Amino acid sequence: MVGIIMGSDSDLPIMEEAIAVLKSFDIQIEVDIVSAHRTPEKLFDYSKNAHKRGIKVIIAGAGGAAHLPGMVASMSPLPIIGVPIKSRNSIDGWDSVLSILQMPGGVPVATVALDGAKNAGILAAQIIGVSDEIVLNKIIAYKEALKLKVEQASERVRK
Repeated sequence: MVGIIMGSDSDLPIMEEAIAVLKSFDIQIEVDIVSAHRTPEKLFDYSKNAHKRGIKVIIAGAGGAAHLPGMVASMSPLPIIGVPIKSRNSIDGWDSVLSILQMPGGVPVATVALDGAKNAGILAAQIIGVSDEIVLNKIIAYKEALKLKVEQASERVRK
């Protein structure tokens, strides 16, 4: 149901957070490497056909110039969530953030924080939850657990 793609295998340690979140919600995922610059034909095929395979949301992580999320968004009818990744040749991650965030009108990419794959996974689950009551209930339980964790921490601090 959720496609998770990244520009290279060096992005995988960050993208593992999205994978883990979606697995915790029992959401089916497919994971692949799709480079906007090195495998453009694969990018085109993935972007144009993911919805035909049952994918509902795509999470695309990329560092550096970070063209992957925007290029996918330009060709796919699906919601795209971009994860800017601070790569070794990055300008403190700002190049990735701005490449994903500053999309032209008509080609939206939902953008999470730098290295924010966990939030990308949660957002993808929330999108799926709009039409899947089981996932929606898991999101509700997840948010309640977050609230409980803060309340417990608050109680410990006040003692």
